[in-house]
Amino acid sequence: MYKVLLLILAIFICSSTAAKAQFYQTTSAKVSFFSSAPVEDIKAVSNEGVAVLNSANGSISFKVKMRSFGFEKALMQEHFNENYVESEKFPEATFKGESTKEIDLDSNSPQQHILKGIFTVHGVSKERILPVTVTVLNNGKKLQLESKFNVACKDHNIKIPKILWENIAEVIEVNINADFQIIPR
Repeated sequence: MYKVLLLILAIFICSSTAAKAQFYQTTSAKVSFFSSAPVEDIKAVSNEGVAVLNSANGSISFKVKMRSFGFEKALMQEHFNENYVESEKFPEATFKGESTKEIDLDSNSPQQHILKGIFTVHGVSKERILPVTVTVLNNGKKLQLESKFNVACKDHNIKIPKILWENIAEVIEVNINADFQIIPR
């Protein structure tokens, strides 16, 4: 009898958790990066980040095509794609991970979360811990996610020629702004 009650309780808990789980997606996340160096600053922006997020466990899968980044100067974009990130060989940057806590869909206040997962760029995968702010909007039908973190070029085998050390920073600041919509079931 005890085992039957335990089984019924487990089924109830699992089904109520599944009922609360919502899946969200975006196909237009803004990803930007900034390199500040003595000679010049370099900024690039993509509005083509794609992601899916599960609110119950905070798992997220995110990717952006390297060729989708736009630069102020065409030559910068060409060098970025051909010489540094080798976009033909490594077309995407990805992050797959999950939050250390569940997203509170009933809260209208910005929530601070930590995403733990694998960040891959230039064919090199690294375990990363990323700070994010999640804001629930429109009674849980939308989520806003913002993150700011640094990426060291050497961690991903992105080589910067010594002659250009004054033009390109060794550590790049990355910003993510994503508006997620609920995926209808």
